[in-house]
Amino acid sequence: MTSSSSSPATEGAAAVTDRALRIAEQVVYVLACLLLLAGAVVLLGKAAYDLVTGIDEDGVTDTASSMLDTLLLVFVLIELLSAVRVTLTEHKLLAEPFLLVGVIATIKELVVTANEARDKTGEAFDEAAIEIGVLSGLLLVLAVALFLLRRKEREPEEA
Repeated sequence: MTSSSSSPATEGAAAVTDRALRIAEQVVYVLACLLLLAGAVVLLGKAAYDLVTGIDEDGVTDTASSMLDTLLLVFVLIELLSAVRVTLTEHKLLAEPFLLVGVIATIKELVVTANEARDKTGEAFDEAAIEIGVLSGLLLVLAVALFLLRRKEREPEEA
């Protein structure tokens, strides 16, 4: 006689529960994808609208800066959409898309901070310069992490 630690009814219930949770997980991922896609499309529309209407009101430089800020946010949403899509199809979480989001978000903040710093003087300028330095350091760390991750992925699997 063989003894088992769980009964067939318990194993059946566990299988049904596992399947239900997998389906629920897939539904959540699909909803997240739809929200990310909708947000990206709405932001693209806002960027186009701001470009057309903002030039007369704010000038070319401010309008272009605002549009770039919005487009970088679109890129963040698209990278997150890509990460969720990969997670949905391959059933594993990858670090690279999130590192790319970090790089894009850091570049966005660098651009915005540098653009705002040009109008500042004195202590406010010093604070903006420190923020630019910290963001640059963060960007360097993220870039090195991304480089190392890609380098590791190219290496053959260890046995």
